[in-house]
Amino acid sequence: MIEFTKGQGTGNDFILILDQVGQMDVSAEQVAQMCDRHFGIGADGLIIVKPTSSDPEVSHLLDEEPEAKWFMDYRNADGSKAEMCGNGIRVFARYLLDNQLATLTEGSTLPVATRSGIRDVTATVTGFAVDLGPFKIGGDQTLVSARGLAVARPGLEINVGNPHIVVALADLAELENLDLSRMPELEPAPVDGANVEFVVLDEPLISQGVAGLTIRIRERGSGETLSCGTGIAAAAVAIRHWAGGTQNHWKVKVPGGEVGVRIFTTEQGEHVGISGPAELSFTGQWRSL
Repeated sequence: MIEFTKGQGTGNDFILILDQVGQMDVSAEQVAQMCDRHFGIGADGLIIVKPTSSDPEVSHLLDEEPEAKWFMDYRNADGSKAEMCGNGIRVFARYLLDNQLATLTEGSTLPVATRSGIRDVTATVTGFAVDLGPFKIGGDQTLVSARGLAVARPGLEINVGNPHIVVALADLAELENLDLSRMPELEPAPVDGANVEFVVLDEPLISQGVAGLTIRIRERGSGETLSCGTGIAAAAVAIRHWAGGTQNHWKVKVPGGEVGVRIFTTEQGEHVGISGPAELSFTGQWRSL
């Protein structure tokens, strides 16, 4: 039997499995079976918690940050590997702390190894904040077609460690009318696929210095989710870019709750970070993989 823990961050839910020695071999089919909401445990993705030193895919990151002792091996619900997960890394941090695998004191940082590199997590009043690192804004326009949209819309490519296409819509009615049971069609299609965010701006956009957005997300490999941390960051970055690049504090509403976004300057250039809750829901056992 496999011991697992279920966790969620603003409704984006995950199965977490501890692989203390880094020798667990899980196939894409087995991940998909566990994440299935009808015949499995049910989740948007699966996270294997393993020592960074045990996985040749990321062990080199210890040269950069020796304290990044744990690797967040993230898999989408269809079993495919993903570079990063903004909500998942907050739940990952909660798991490490609650299981005494790491400590995080006031003012300190917990470095986590991911396929996108080292990501730093800090504690907040409501949960955790994550520095997602630098972001990249694509120069080419992507045309996005989705059920519920009368015509295709232009999308902006944003990479925050994983790929996203952000589309601005006119109002909440248009957002609610979307049918995201199928993946939107992207032209040109990204080589590795992309998550797609549909965004509506608050009216007024800025209140007390914080800009507000409402979004829905269709994730590659997982379907529509209640929240996507990196997608939330990408949406804020895209709207900021379209608006001229001066707004740095955002409040983004998703079906699963609300997440804060902060864009800030570092020695390496601008970074984007998110902050929000992370909870562990229950533990259980799954038949042997």
